[in-house]
Amino acid sequence: MSAVNYQPDTRTQSAYQGEPVVNDFALMVATKNGSGSQTSNEVLIRSLFRMGIPVSGKNLFPSNIKGLPTWYTIRASKDSYIARRATTEVAVAMNQDTAAEDIDNLPEGGVCIIPEEWKWGQSRQDIVYYEIPVKATLGLSDIPSDFRDRIANMVYVGACAYLFNMPLDIVRKALLDTFNGKEKPANMNFEVIQNAYDWSKENLVKQDPFRFEPLDLTEGKILITGNEAGALGAIFGGLTVASWYPITPSTSVIDAVLDHKHLRKDPETGKDTVAVVQAEDELAAIGMIIGAGWAGARAMTATSGPGISLMAEFTGLAYFAEIPCVIWDITRMGPSTGLPTRTSQGDLLFIHFLGHGDTRQVALLPGNVAECFEFGWLAFDMADHFQTPVFVMSDLDLGMNIWMSEPFAYPGTPINRGKLLADKEKFEAFLAEHGEWYRFRDYDNDAVPYRTIPGIDHLRAAYFTRGTGHNDMATYSERGEDWVQNLTRISNKIDSSRAILPQPVIDYDPQNEIGIISFGSNDPAVQEGRDRLAAAGIGTNSLRVRALPLAASVKDFIFKHKRVYVVENNHDGQLAQLIRLETAEDTTHMISLPLGDTLPMTAKWVFESVTQWENK
Repeated sequence: MSAVNYQPDTRTQSAYQGEPVVNDFALMVATKNGSGSQTSNEVLIRSLFRMGIPVSGKNLFPSNIKGLPTWYTIRASKDSYIARRATTEVAVAMNQDTAAEDIDNLPEGGVCIIPEEWKWGQSRQDIVYYEIPVKATLGLSDIPSDFRDRIANMVYVGACAYLFNMPLDIVRKALLDTFNGKEKPANMNFEVIQNAYDWSKENLVKQDPFRFEPLDLTEGKILITGNEAGALGAIFGGLTVASWYPITPSTSVIDAVLDHKHLRKDPETGKDTVAVVQAEDELAAIGMIIGAGWAGARAMTATSGPGISLMAEFTGLAYFAEIPCVIWDITRMGPSTGLPTRTSQGDLLFIHFLGHGDTRQVALLPGNVAECFEFGWLAFDMADHFQTPVFVMSDLDLGMNIWMSEPFAYPGTPINRGKLLADKEKFEAFLAEHGEWYRFRDYDNDAVPYRTIPGIDHLRAAYFTRGTGHNDMATYSERGEDWVQNLTRISNKIDSSRAILPQPVIDYDPQNEIGIISFGSNDPAVQEGRDRLAAAGIGTNSLRVRALPLAASVKDFIFKHKRVYVVENNHDGQLAQLIRLETAEDTTHMISLPLGDTLPMTAKWVFESVTQWENK
């Protein structure tokens, strides 16, 4: 990405006059939750994607079932930026309760599309208004009464298609994409879009500079949510048991498992090999996957912060008894119930140290939907390899919003079951080599023992699994030396994962004295912010953390720079705290830049936060 071409998202009215704005603006739709706007918004974003325009969508919705305000923002970017924009140039105001605020938030020269029936008037003289007759347009179509309220949103799709130059044949294809190729609902919705388009063409005079034009920048790419990508990755990785209790924003992970579990079938019987169980609560959900992991299954659950709270004791059991399992944490805003439908990265320290006593959990931190897919299968390999729970910490923004991506890469290596003596033959071969087998003994001096699973037809393959004190023979023990020996080995095992877990993504130029460290879904804002900083004469390097425990390269990166900024989407700067906890050297040149405002990060905030410090 060229910093020279970077255009900041803070235009003024004078910047619009006489200058078309093509494929480089954001459109926000304001509706009421439960009104059916999700379908119409998806049609808009899929239409732009089919036009070859890089696009991203952000859904800001309330945590109730129906009636409260919801906003959906679609960003088009000819330069392929996909972070949330601080400025939205076009407001489709379909919620009368928020219309005044939505209009007031528009920049000079912005556009408001509003129902004619409201007789709103023009409260601002520096923006363009387009009034559209929603009810009258809907009345032109023969729509069953049960569907009229929900299909009404297609009126603004038709108006936007005309005003911003979206070909109707592409819109219709996007409708079919949204309805999975079902002609009947697509045709019913398209009739409303066509009528709204025709009315707009006959009655509206284009007065704004914004429009879309076809590009070829999405060829071969896909649109998908992070939760669906993670579920697909888990299925490709050999998932056999998924236990869960519904909680926003993680529910769609398991929904996607249910949608796609048919992809993995027994070759002999043709039956699905994935069992999905809805538990009575989060305690039961993690208890089930620990039991399944102990029995040899590849088992996972998906939850969010409040669910993680309930899983703490069981997670400690899996850590100490060394049982592999995978927990997806789709993070939302806490503490307590907090804001269930707002995004956050506030669980980082929580999941890393989850469990009473001395525990350090392994965590994978995907930064895009492709990594959600990759970590979906890799988490099982790491859990089996290290015989431990593995967390995958995503967030609401990455998990529930639609993202553009290259197609996912099929796993290039066989499934890694680690040191699993899975059958009688393997167990007897181990005995022949070592003359013995004890569950928690370190035979290879790498801190990882060998394990068996129920069903092996050999008397010596049995052992007691316990969460109480034990020695390396799995025998109950309260001797201090046994406790220290066992906990030291487990600690060494987790520490050794630093070199094997996904390593940070580093962009480094020795000429740059400023470094930026971040993780997860902040990356689009960080990279766009770096382009803007470069345009202002501030060259930066970046490191994106992808796993905990931290890789050795994180510390190396810090001490290669005059100043390092740790950018993260939580209130307390948890990644910065963790880095300082693991760094004995002086880190006063490392500046913590936490945000935690409940929204996805913007490049504008990254740019302004760094320049504010640099100008001190």
